[in-house]
Amino acid sequence: MEMGRINSVKKIIIRQGIVPALFCLSFLTACSQQTEEQPVDYFEIVRPEFTGQLAYETTDFVEDYWRVVGNTGFNKTIHLIADSLQAAGYVLEANAKQSDRFTYRIEKRAMTHHTWEPISAALQIVGTKNPLLLSETNRNMTYLNSVSTPKNGLKAEVVWIKSVDELESVSVKDKVLFAEMNVRKLYKLAVEKGAVGILTYDNPAYLQPEKNTTSIQFRSLPSQDEGNFWGIALSYEAKEKLIAKLYKGTTEVLVNIQTKRYPSEELTIVADIKGSKFPDERLVYSAHIQEPGANDNATGVGTQLEMATTAAKLFAENKTDFKRTMTFLWGDEIISTRRYIQENTTRAKGIKWGISLDMVGENTAVTGGTFLIEKMPDPSAIWTRGKDKHSEWGGAVLKLKDMKPHYLNDFIISTFKQQGKYANWVVETNPFEGGSDHTPFLQANIPGLLLWHFTDQFYHTDNDRIDKVSQETMKNVGTAALVSGLELVNASDSFALAQIENIKKRAKTRLEDEAELSLSALKKGSTINEEKQIITAWEEWYLAALTSINDIYTHGNSNIKTAISKAKKEIQFISKELKASLQ
Repeated sequence: MEMGRINSVKKIIIRQGIVPALFCLSFLTACSQQTEEQPVDYFEIVRPEFTGQLAYETTDFVEDYWRVVGNTGFNKTIHLIADSLQAAGYVLEANAKQSDRFTYRIEKRAMTHHTWEPISAALQIVGTKNPLLLSETNRNMTYLNSVSTPKNGLKAEVVWIKSVDELESVSVKDKVLFAEMNVRKLYKLAVEKGAVGILTYDNPAYLQPEKNTTSIQFRSLPSQDEGNFWGIALSYEAKEKLIAKLYKGTTEVLVNIQTKRYPSEELTIVADIKGSKFPDERLVYSAHIQEPGANDNATGVGTQLEMATTAAKLFAENKTDFKRTMTFLWGDEIISTRRYIQENTTRAKGIKWGISLDMVGENTAVTGGTFLIEKMPDPSAIWTRGKDKHSEWGGAVLKLKDMKPHYLNDFIISTFKQQGKYANWVVETNPFEGGSDHTPFLQANIPGLLLWHFTDQFYHTDNDRIDKVSQETMKNVGTAALVSGLELVNASDSFALAQIENIKKRAKTRLEDEAELSLSALKKGSTINEEKQIITAWEEWYLAALTSINDIYTHGNSNIKTAISKAKKEIQFISKELKASLQ
């Protein structure tokens, strides 16, 4: 009976002239004839050029290094990017002429702490023949910011604790602490009580540790320029062997860690393609360099680099222009992006969109998971149901005041789905969760979203190497991301009209889906008021997303204002009818 009501609403929608996107093609054509330009198929010009080869080769170079701000691998990556940009036609900003539209700069800043890099490490249970761990095969075993032991190593007894409270009653002075928990809970007290170092194990279940027994997820200590503490993270296999020995009695380990801590400077590299018509308006792509893995985030670095070089090639061949500025930023995750937004308020006012590339090169047949677009906060981050689901990363339940309605969500999803259909490539979405370079954009009230993969069973582990990377995936992500960017920086009236139709179509589908989910929820004890609230939240989100289209068009085109107004009325009508059908 209830499903019949929903279907009746669909029939009413058609009778009332509330039409799907296909019907609007003639309308779009008529309107676009009044604009300056006809829409361009950017897929046609990008697909032949974007092969993923530079992205893959860059990833292969970058992932060789354990990267943290200021260290050898991080800085070599910066200079590799600079060399590639220069070869593609970008001019060092300090040497650029006013007429140079393709420029780059390397920003240098003093660091308040020393940088750090691992050299070697070995862990052995005293009395056994073979090492428990070696950095040659487990390069994540040494905690970031660990100090070096004496060159011949350090021998000490292991004290095993099951809870933080045990530290109050157990003597650990000059001993090694072992615990199956996050070191942040133990570090300060362990140092105060005189422990020389710590062994920990806390690989999450989504890493499938009993299958990937040698994987170690990298861990870090607080920066300690004058400190003398070290930490080693254990694999599942190493943890099991250590526990078996501890059950037999007193256990000593021989630890040999060699690291480098030294003063350095923080480098960030920024490349700009200056807009020809609206140079102060810009799209910013961001990919962070730090973190030691291949997929996380050498693939983001490499894919974004090929996007920047492909963009230069397309311009040089007169295949496209850039009406607005397109910016590519590589640096320290979240920190560099936040600073780029905050340090220049005039520039920040012109940032219209932000897109983060993080873990974009997965060979999903090996790593698991799928490619995801993490949406800007929408009601699926409040009511996560139906086809929406969080990744294993997880996300807090948001509130209505946290919503960020904008056409960018549905535009990016639609563009990537188009590439997915073309390449037989799976594209999914997840509700907002945070934790990468898209968050500074959103915190500054700039539309921003994340391109990524999850779950990856090798995430943050020393098994995240080049054999887990797919050139084809980077080709797909880079193609769709660059096409999206070209659409945005060259957006005009025809683009605005297309987004109106896209939002209207997706709003209609979403509202109908939510109404059906509400019918099921009512049968399980939900209330009419609660279900109406959900549908209303989606209605208001899409109405506001339509309003956001006003930041695109440039001619005061009355057809666009009329189309937005008409689309809003249609969405309101659909919502009203669907809520009535719940009675």
